[in-house]
Amino acid sequence: MNTFTLKITACDRVFYEGECVYLSFPGVDGSLGVMAHHQPMATAVENGEIKFRLPDGEERHVIVSDGMMNVENNRVDILAFSAERPDEIDIKAAERELEIAREQLQQKQSLIEYNLSSASMARAMARLSGARKLKSDDKL
Repeated sequence: MNTFTLKITACDRVFYEGECVYLSFPGVDGSLGVMAHHQPMATAVENGEIKFRLPDGEERHVIVSDGMMNVENNRVDILAFSAERPDEIDIKAAERELEIAREQLQQKQSLIEYNLSSASMARAMARLSGARKLKSDDKL
């Protein structure tokens, strides 16, 4: 089975480093995938869910904020502002963050403040989506 090395780094920790078979990540143009021996590239990673499959078949999920990804020499490096397992997310706190971001967007703001509020809202929505998906999967 062909594998590549994956390293996901957030501001506060190395989230994962090891071998990987497949990676799906949220890109600017939608969800994109990477497999072993992928062409070199550098691209943005958007707020959302990264899925990756380990050589033993286990699939893992991580909710990330925006960041960058580099693919080169059968190695993928992702640097994101934050990275969390869905079970690490406090749904109530994420709902509060979303509500605050929505309220801020309704205020008169400078362009910079508007962009920061939009980014906060996108991050909160991604966190909620990942946490709720895990919660609904647990009920099955």
